[in-house]
Amino acid sequence: MDKSYDRTINPGIQERLREFLSREEILELHRRSAARHFALVAQQVVLLVGIGYLCYRFRSPWVWIPLDILQGFVILGFIILLHEQVHNLIFARRRPFWERVMGLFYALPSAISASQFKRWHLDHHAELGTLDDDPKRAYLTPKRVARWYKALYMTPALFVIYSIASAKAARRYPPSLRRTINIEKVVYIGLHLVFAAWLWSTAGFAVWARVHAIPVFLAFPFAFTLNRLGQHYAIDPTDPAKWSTLVKSHWFWNWIFVYSNFHLEHHYLIGVPAYRLPALQGKLWPFYERIGHRPMGFGRILYYWFVKNKPPHTNWEEDPVPRGNPVEAGR
Repeated sequence: MDKSYDRTINPGIQERLREFLSREEILELHRRSAARHFALVAQQVVLLVGIGYLCYRFRSPWVWIPLDILQGFVILGFIILLHEQVHNLIFARRRPFWERVMGLFYALPSAISASQFKRWHLDHHAELGTLDDDPKRAYLTPKRVARWYKALYMTPALFVIYSIASAKAARRYPPSLRRTINIEKVVYIGLHLVFAAWLWSTAGFAVWARVHAIPVFLAFPFAFTLNRLGQHYAIDPTDPAKWSTLVKSHWFWNWIFVYSNFHLEHHYLIGVPAYRLPALQGKLWPFYERIGHRPMGFGRILYYWFVKNKPPHTNWEEDPVPRGNPVEAGR
């Protein structure tokens, strides 16, 4: 197994966090609330339907262009809800049937296979720190450190790139899982095609474009890629506590990304529901200060990624903070 760096240096992230989190705090952070989860679901459904209706009604680009951009983030938000389902973070007690139903529902707006996402994501957690076994890094990370190639991920080309990546990952899956994945893909793509045909035939090409095509094929790739840039691209390979990018909490990003901007904290304690991750980050600032893990905003991430053309999964800090120095929050 080819490793990107030596995982034996990891003394145990949870053990390192116990100095900063009491047992009571950890238990409280892990408390799941179906009411809070479904409040997020209601928010995303209202946004999805409401934005679609407004784009259907209004022809002015001053109205539908910003709404379409927002809709791309809303579609991404359903994948974040699927992520919560994968980690069994919906109900206080397991409800496998309803969890499966919700997972299939959450996958529909993006037409991603719920079953493949589950296997892909759990493999990512199990193999974080490897070159060839973490599917995100092995198959989806750009292999060319070129600005034009990186930019493709923010275009409809993302669907081709992801299809190739998911197909490569699926070669390791058992036949039964591959069949389930294929069925889900056919059903989801079929439903999107039916919806597109209905819109185009009843309201015309322009309405289909602004209600369905532009949010899915243009806005969603941008939202997806921006979100992913804040996960594992700007890291310190020498310290497992810094194998994810630290993104400081901000109400706008918390809302538009449905708390998925707390990817570092999620990897620390995967059983913490998304809506409790801001609280977890707040409790961990002393830990970040100790290890010298500086936060990065999305504007800065984009600057390093495109302007400075930094390679993924490397230390993007030109002047890293030595361990033990305070975090220069907000810089």
